[in-house]
Amino acid sequence: MPTFPREFQAVIIPYVRLFSRRVFAHVQLLLLGAILAPGKRTVTAALRIVGLGQQAGWHKYHRVLSRAKWSARAASRVLLGQLVAAFLPAGPLVFGLDETLERRWGPRIAARSIYRDAVRSSDAHLVKCSGLRWLCVCLLTPLPWAARVWALPVLTVLAPSAGWATAQGRPHKKVTDWARQAVRQLARWLPERKLICLGDSGYAVLDLLAAAPPRVSWLTRLRLDAALYAPAPSRRVGQLGRPRVKGARLPGLAQVAADAATAWQALTLPADARGQAKTVEVATGTALWYSAGTAVPIRWVLVRPAGEAAGPLTALLSTDLTMAAAAIVTTYAQRWALEVTFAQVRAHLGVETQRQWTNLAIARTTPVLLGLFSLVTLLAARLHARGLLRAQVCAWYEKAAPTFSDALAAVRRYLWAETIFDSSPQDTVLLKIPRHQLHIWQEALAWAA
Repeated sequence: MPTFPREFQAVIIPYVRLFSRRVFAHVQLLLLGAILAPGKRTVTAALRIVGLGQQAGWHKYHRVLSRAKWSARAASRVLLGQLVAAFLPAGPLVFGLDETLERRWGPRIAARSIYRDAVRSSDAHLVKCSGLRWLCVCLLTPLPWAARVWALPVLTVLAPSAGWATAQGRPHKKVTDWARQAVRQLARWLPERKLICLGDSGYAVLDLLAAAPPRVSWLTRLRLDAALYAPAPSRRVGQLGRPRVKGARLPGLAQVAADAATAWQALTLPADARGQAKTVEVATGTALWYSAGTAVPIRWVLVRPAGEAAGPLTALLSTDLTMAAAAIVTTYAQRWALEVTFAQVRAHLGVETQRQWTNLAIARTTPVLLGLFSLVTLLAARLHARGLLRAQVCAWYEKAAPTFSDALAAVRRYLWAETIFDSSPQDTVLLKIPRHQLHIWQEALAWAA
């Protein structure tokens, strides 16, 4: 049984109240193994990397995911509190919402279905894949050591297909329904903070925008042919009938963009990870988006490349009418960090390599691995304060700032160093390590592929 280092314990201890004493001991080992293990993130791989490959009671670690009583949603609340306290103790909080597809096959995975694979598909080529669809809510925050905004997963829910709901005899909930519930949950967990939620065009749904709590505003893509209206005129004295909900129909956004009288303003976007800044032109206005009896006041923003009147046109909306056009564009540009996070959890944390088969274990494993991205970031922040985080620099590859792979490497170095019982003097050149620890490293390197 390895000893848990101090920084690791400081991050994990807030979760102790969610588990029984025996289960929490198993949870710590599984989390430690999931961070240290290369390749697949199975329970057995986590046990091998911490030196418990010959553990007779290995089945009890599987039961942490398949049978033990604990709440993943309660763990998400604790994780959110840690991230907010560490990185954004004041000011509005920006959250990104997006779906990611976990490619899984097999008849024992009841909630799987056939979905469009957004990573492999394009406008001209459609790729479908069997898997599980997850809605992930990420906190978008700049980090002291990073050159860009990171998307830190805080809440992940399974959004199964309509076919699965019909087979289970349940009413189908669309992704926007799950998003509405997730945003309301965040508002309850953060009762004193203003929340800004980012989504792609799939979240530009009037019912979703209208159901947002008062402290929550949405930023999404907007259709160029959206039906926009002027605000409803004031009711005249003595006027009969129901009050009007909308005014006159306004020109479409495509017409506004083509109008020579439209005022465009130049805007330079922040530099990307490669240090390249981009200049665009924006035009903005307010309107009432109305359809089928639902009306939502919005601020729309048109974005086009600078100096290209006939260039590609993008429309954004914000339900916060006081938000400036520049703030809307720069804030929405942070949404790309979600795609970076989804790619990194697959490359470095083994998402899609887990092999749980029971419904409860499936519903827990992927959210835990996505949450592990945020836990590693918290550990890296503590190591950065101690000067133990650095970017991997070599003669053929230079980095201006550490990435997640560097953060994970720093956490692994720290965990390996703190779990070794070194009896050598401090000033010696040759270090002694236990034979058992050397055997673990040999096995990890030999079976890494």
